[in-house]
Amino acid sequence: MKEYMSVKEITGPLVIVEGVDRAGYGEVVKIEGPGGEIRTGQVLETSEGLAVVQVFESTSGLNTSSTRIRFTGETMKIAVSDEMVGRIFDGKGNPLHGPPIVPDEKRDINGEPINPSSRDYPEDFIQTGISAIDGMNTLVRGQKLPIFSGSGLPHNQLAAQIARQARVLGREEEFSVIFAAMGVTYEEARFFMRDFERTGALEKVTMFLNLADDPAIERIITPRVALTAAEYLAFEKDMHVLVILTDMTNYCESLRQIAAAREEVPGRRGYPGYMYTDLATIYERAGKIKGRKGSITQMPIVTMPDDDITHPIPDLTGYITEGQIVLKRDLHRKNIYPPIDVLPCLSRLMNKGIGHKKTREDHSGVSNQLYAAYAEGRNLRDLVAVIGEEALSPRDKKYLIFADRFEKEFVAQGYEENRSIETTLDIGWKLLADLPEEELKRISEAHIKKYHPKYRT
Repeated sequence: MKEYMSVKEITGPLVIVEGVDRAGYGEVVKIEGPGGEIRTGQVLETSEGLAVVQVFESTSGLNTSSTRIRFTGETMKIAVSDEMVGRIFDGKGNPLHGPPIVPDEKRDINGEPINPSSRDYPEDFIQTGISAIDGMNTLVRGQKLPIFSGSGLPHNQLAAQIARQARVLGREEEFSVIFAAMGVTYEEARFFMRDFERTGALEKVTMFLNLADDPAIERIITPRVALTAAEYLAFEKDMHVLVILTDMTNYCESLRQIAAAREEVPGRRGYPGYMYTDLATIYERAGKIKGRKGSITQMPIVTMPDDDITHPIPDLTGYITEGQIVLKRDLHRKNIYPPIDVLPCLSRLMNKGIGHKKTREDHSGVSNQLYAAYAEGRNLRDLVAVIGEEALSPRDKKYLIFADRFEKEFVAQGYEENRSIETTLDIGWKLLADLPEEELKRISEAHIKKYHPKYRT
């Protein structure tokens, strides 16, 4: 371990050290202040005889004359064990309550990229118990499916409900949830902890909490710590792990803060030009590996500034991931929970995870027919605003009523309501039964004869 007292400059969360010999990118650094307190940092940039260190704690109290910098020669690692399940940790992976973890091993938080040739194609259905997701935008094991929300919308409640209810259907398999919160308030953290404890879901949930008053730099490592734990549980302990990351907007703001402190040339809206690459190092750690029983599924939550889906954070996230779930403010104003707007939503892997022996044979047809009917009803709402409802034909009025019922009966459900996929599809059939049978052009005649309420009764 090499020690230096050649701090050249301290700017924001960064410490610039001169005369450094062979520092490595990502190397862990111990920083001893004038008062003897030890802080942790990480090498962010190296050049000949110079190293830029980002400090995970505050830099207040440090000075250029008496601060000691020790380079450990190791990258940042966390202790991993199956004892992590049911525990709560801070953003750096230290337990907040109870005894320390007895590690099976220590792992680099940056992980190892999955070889594309060894990736297995995601095709197993995960039931979240939420109709707008299960029925219309199905989550598949090994998928990356983000939730795009806005400030003030109930994305925290939705995340907690998914974490509580998510399960793999069919054979009994070990299923676990890793929940990583970045930049949340203490009240939000208490909400998640109380909810998981109240419902007993904490037994299968591992929580990593980075609070709003914690150093912003810590937010950079929180998702990586969480995903390192997920990789251990999935690929060493054969668990199927759902990783929920909230809020990726706070993560990207920390990236922008560090880039500004380094005086980098900004990209779109001040975010660093490498933000796409940085986000990909997080999102691409989801997936399945051939020959391994476990899997990692990701549901990152992104709060869109000004509800703008073209903002760089949701825009880049959409490029990397396999679809999106979009929450809409208009539905929230109607007291519809969850306020999921199914029209801009997408799950690119949905067709591989539904159908016979996975969900139900009529799933694809019902989903397509519900989408088409709701889209037509939404278009008619705009028309009614211009010409009035009296000018509509009887057929158009049925679609207008369908759109309202779809939102109130299919999309809307209780916070504690856990719907099976059969219940979700039956609700869909109940709504479609009010449309003329000849309008059901996206469902096969065999499925209509088998599942249409008129024939089932």
